Parts: sequence; C-alpha cells; structure tokens
Amino acid sequence: MGAFLTKLLVAGGVMGVLDAIWLSVVANKFYKANIGPLLLEKPNMVAAVVFYVIYVVGVVVFAIAPATDWKHAALLGALFGFVAYATYDLTNLATLKGFPLKVVIVDMIWGTVLTAVVASVAYWLVNRAW
Repeated sequence: MGAFLTKLLVAGGVMGVLDAIWLSVVANKFYKANIGPLLLEKPNMVAAVVFYVIYVVGVVVFAIAPATDWKHAALLGALFGFVAYATYDLTNLATLKGFPLKVVIVDMIWGTVLTAVVASVAYWLVNRAW
C-alpha cells in the first residue's frame, strides 16, 4: 500500500471516530438547539462522505505529509482546520440570516482541535516503529 493511501486511511479512521463521537454525543443537542431549523432530519450521506474524503486528503497533503514530527503535524493540522472551518462558519455568518455567532465560535474551535488531533495521531501511527 502506498504511503499516501496509508496516511489517508489512518487519518480518515481517526477523524471518523472522533467526529462521530463529537456529532453523536457532544454536539448533537448543541446544533439542534442553535440551528435546528436549518438541519435536515437525516444528513445527506453522499455529501458527508464526499466532504470527509476531500477534507482528509487536505489533512494529509497540508499537515501530515509535510510534517517533520507529530508536533509539527499537530500545528499544521490546527492551522488547516482553523482555516477550513473558518471558511465554512464565517461564510454562514456572512450569508445566512440568524446564523449564531456561538455556533461559529464552537465549530471553529472544534475544527481546529479535531484537525490537530487527527494530523498528529495519524502522523504518529504511520511513522512509529512497528
């Protein structure tokens, strides 16, 4: 298996587990309470899968691949997550009537932390001595 594909699969697995926990346990009530009318009853899973594939490719290309150690991967991941989630959340704040600032702040923090953890853990798992 190629190095890129290995990084992609490991990062995708780590992100899938962490984001599933976040969305199902922690954030579900928060998002429903704050943007409930905007939410679908059931997520569009095709769009969700396409997002995750594109996002994890970005994490690998911009954070894991250029990193020199797990701390560097965490820093690059945090930056990538911050920029990506800021793009989404600040665009929503700028264009959607009543989009709450509280959601913007929480979501940007989550994206920054999530991506830092995904990048650093995936870097460590892929590069550790077996």
